Order: sequence, then C-alpha cells, then structure tokens
Amino acid sequence: MSAQPNPDPRPIDHVAERGNDAAPALVLRSGTLNHKDLKDRVARLAGWLQRLGLEPGARVASWAAKGELTCLMPLAAPRAGLVHVPINPLLKRAQVAHILADSGAALLMATPSRLGTLEPGDCPGRCCALAEDAVLDEASTAEPIGPSSADPHALAAILYTSGSTGRPKGVMLSHANLWLGADSVVCYLGMAADDVTLAVLPFAFDYGQNQLLSTWSAGGCVVPLDYLAPRDVIKAVERHGVTTLAAVPPLWVQLTELEWPADVAANLRRLTNSGGALTVDLVRKLRGLFPAAQLFPMYGLTEAFRSTYLDPALVGAHPTSMGKAIPHAEVLVIGDHGGVTADGEEGELVHCGPLVAQGYWQNPARTAERFKPAPAGSRYGGMAVWSGDQVRRAADGLLYFAGRRDAMIKSAGNRISPQEIEDAALASGLVAEAVALGIADARLGQAIALVVRAAPHADSPANRLPAILKSELPNFMQPAVIHWIETMPISPNGKIDRALLQQTLRDAAVGRETARELGA
Repeated sequence: MSAQPNPDPRPIDHVAERGNDAAPALVLRSGTLNHKDLKDRVARLAGWLQRLGLEPGARVASWAAKGELTCLMPLAAPRAGLVHVPINPLLKRAQVAHILADSGAALLMATPSRLGTLEPGDCPGRCCALAEDAVLDEASTAEPIGPSSADPHALAAILYTSGSTGRPKGVMLSHANLWLGADSVVCYLGMAADDVTLAVLPFAFDYGQNQLLSTWSAGGCVVPLDYLAPRDVIKAVERHGVTTLAAVPPLWVQLTELEWPADVAANLRRLTNSGGALTVDLVRKLRGLFPAAQLFPMYGLTEAFRSTYLDPALVGAHPTSMGKAIPHAEVLVIGDHGGVTADGEEGELVHCGPLVAQGYWQNPARTAERFKPAPAGSRYGGMAVWSGDQVRRAADGLLYFAGRRDAMIKSAGNRISPQEIEDAALASGLVAEAVALGIADARLGQAIALVVRAAPHADSPANRLPAILKSELPNFMQPAVIHWIETMPISPNGKIDRALLQQTLRDAAVGRETARELGA
C-alpha cells in the first residue's frame, strides 16, 4: 500500500499539479497529453471560463462523450471559481432539461448533435449553450490562470443521481469532498505514478469521476473509453498497458463471458467494483481470469462518495463482505434504538466524516430526510448520511449487506430481502444475472417476481431453476413468477435498471387485468 492518507484537503484542481511533467497523463483520440500539457490545458480552460464574467459559484454544465472537455472540466471549473455540473451523455433531452433548470446552469457545453436535440425552453433563460469544439478552440488561446486558493469547503461540483425514485437530485460536493476522496482511493488501492487507468465509467457518476481524480493525484495516466462492446475493453487494456480497471457488476458479468488472452489479463494490477455487490460466482471468475490482479469490492453512495472496501487478501475467505471503512470515512451500524448495534445485529449503515456531501442542491426537505446529525457514537460528529441500507457487522469488524429498507419485499407479513433470492438464483449456476422485485398482490400484499438472464451454455435453466429455488429458499421466499429475458436493461450509470424492470412488470400486470375486464 502507499503512504498514509493526508487529512489536509486542498482545492481539487491542485491534483493536476502533482504529476511529473514528462509523464503521460491523458490519452485522447488526438494524442497523449503529458502532465505538463494537462496543467496547461486546465489552466487555459479555467482562464477562458473566468473571462466569461460569470458570478462566483455559477453552475456550468458539460454534456458530451469522454474527451478533453469532460476530462478537464472537473478541475477547470472549480479553478475558475465555478461549480461543475457533469451530465451523463446517455441522458435524453427531458432529463437534461430538468438538470439544467434545477441547477440554474449559466452555461451548457455540449456536442452539436446533443445541442440539436434540445427544444426552446430546455435551457434556463440566462443559460448560454456552446458547442464543445468551439469551447476548446477558444480555450486553447486563453490566458492561463494558476491553481485555486478557494476554501476547501466551498462547493466545487453538483452530481445528479440517477433518479430511480423520482427526478434526479443534485448532490453538492466540496473541494474537500473530492480531494479527500481521491486521496483515500490512492491510499487503499496503492496507486502509483506508473499506473494507467482505463476510464470506462461515466464521469457524471462519482465512481467514474474519481477515475480521473485519483489517477492524477497519484501522478498516473487516464485512458477514457466510451466502449461500444465489452470486447473494446480487452482491446484497450492491451493497447495501452492498462493497470487499473473499475467497473460495475453488469459490465464485470459481460467481461467474464469473454476470452481474455493471458498476457493481456496479466497487465491488470487491480480491479475495483462498486455500484452493486459481486456474487460469489463472479468473484471466483474474476480471480480466475485475472490471477495477478488484486480485487477490491467496494461500497458507496453519491451522498458520501464511498464508504467501505474489502481488502483483497480477505476476498477469498469473505467474498460477500462489504469490508471496512475506507480512509477518511467512518461507518456505523445504527439500530432502531438509535445506538450502535451489537455484532451480528442488523441496523442502518450511517456514513460520517469529511467525505459526507453538503446535501441536495436547493432541496432542504430531501436533505433533511437523508442528512442528519451524526449518532452519539461518531468520532467525527457533524452531519452524517443515513443510507437506508441494512447491514450487519461481524465480530471481526467486517460488514455484510442485508438489503435496502425501501427495497424490501413485504409478502404475507414477511420482510424479504431481494438479495437473498437473487443470491440463490445466481448460486444455481443457471443464471448470469437476477433481479427480485415485489409486485402487487391482493392476497399477499406483494408477491415475488424474479427476472433472470440465463447463464451461457446453461442446460435447461427454465426447467431446473424452480426446483433449485424450492430446495434452497423457504416457502414465503419463493417467486410467484420467473421472467426470462435475453438482456437486462441498464441505467445511465451502468447498473441494472431495477426501476424500469419494476415499471415493466407493473404495466404488464395492468394489461392483464384490463384484458380480463374486457373478457379477452
């Protein structure tokens, strides 16, 4: 591992100053920038933004594929005293219009094709929309400005969550949040100046943006990739000598279904996962495919960046554990009684410390629901994030996910964790992906629907899975229906879109009921 984390935060744009000038920093389609080039491009883009004369703290949004603009804006906007609002390039017009209006963006920088999809009124009245290429051309000749002297606790970015329950909400992140997040990751991943990170995750996602910040903080190089197919990831790892790969479970599932040349797999030093738990089978496959790489299962949420990681040395013996707190984070398991739980007792995971965000942008009511005073047992105090995730802490301090409070299926008086059903389905070896959902039922309150994708080469999975589930799960946890689909829907942040699956099942149920009423 690298040196101990440094708890003294600085303005986030200072991470661009840490690399060796001659070392590679960013691989673009047009060529590779070294760290000297990176420093100059950030300084000029910040100078151009400052020259626009926007008021301090104005929100500036970027909506483009991975490239120079989207890579530099997380540093250039805060250096210019502005607040960056990255917009996932996969989002559509209506979602983008909501983000622009909600953030009160003064500037939108986007590709011309994306700007062409907007309708009159989608940009707030005083919002200026500029094409990505024009911005970069003007910035290339702008007067550069030096590193920021901003208060580390000043607002630096607003990241909008995926909005699986209602419209996306903006999470407010300070310079300190971003700086300490990068510092923490560099520390526990043991990143170094010779590391090359393949950035496949969206930069509008905190996990994705940290690919940039942590790598540059370590003095390393980032290779942004908007992949069209999982095989593109293998090609990029080979072409660029990638050492670090971060992904979410749906992508890991796809990558493990491909043939990896042994010499290409050997390039990777570390694999990191967040955005969903790895299954025991997926852990086994990843360790088998990449024997030279350390596997880091991680857990987090945008409101607190990241909270836990599992030491790679413990993955084999504890593959389902969330691990322990990352540097700069404190996590407590709080029971219904309001105190820290005993070992083995289930409670809500509460996040404390300097990685906790500043709340939701212009939404004090929702902020008050999630951000509350830290429990009495916290060593940090201040505000904490109450996650809504139910976990258990073992005697050795390792944490285990039990389920989300709002995702629990309530059937015939039983509170059922979807994950238990999903784990049983995956353990059968017959399915590659599984999602358990509650559907309205007049008799039970909710019945269980299981949506699955068959594992490659599985033998008669539809015939065999029900019997296996009956042998592994109690009666009250048996799915009322199993839906087999060829492809799981994926949300803009790369996770399985549970909300879309839930809505699809709900619409199908309404359709069946209507058909019955019509005598069809």
